[in-house]
Amino acid sequence: MPERSFLGTGMKFPPQINPATGRFAVSSEEESVKESVYLILMTQKTERFLRPQFGSDLMSYTFMDINITSVNMMVRSLTEQILSNEPRIQSVTITTDEQVREGCLLVNIDYVIKSSQEEDRLTVPFYLNAAPEEEAYEPELYETEPFE
Repeated sequence: MPERSFLGTGMKFPPQINPATGRFAVSSEEESVKESVYLILMTQKTERFLRPQFGSDLMSYTFMDINITSVNMMVRSLTEQILSNEPRIQSVTITTDEQVREGCLLVNIDYVIKSSQEEDRLTVPFYLNAAPEEEAYEPELYETEPFE
């Protein structure tokens, strides 16, 4: 069995309280690595004051046009950022699937954990050109009787 102490144990992301003990819930091994990759994707570069290079520029692609060039730019950038921020993984492969529904791009991240050589996958939905929700029209709020 491969050595798993390299993968570590840390606070679960997003932070949760263990109801039985009242302490923060922890994650370890492969789950910890997966949460770390997700945290890298959801943290905007320069967001962390003391580690400005940590994170990704995923959110800068929010309003991009879905074309092969911009998607390839995003995939290349995310691959480099994940590899530079997470030392426990290697061989990151990112694929996208835009066929699920309009305005949503599924980002599939396949990676290999260095210490155990196990493959794992994280799938993150990325919403493009998000439209604001339509407001419900309620006539009693907008139609008033004239003053007499």
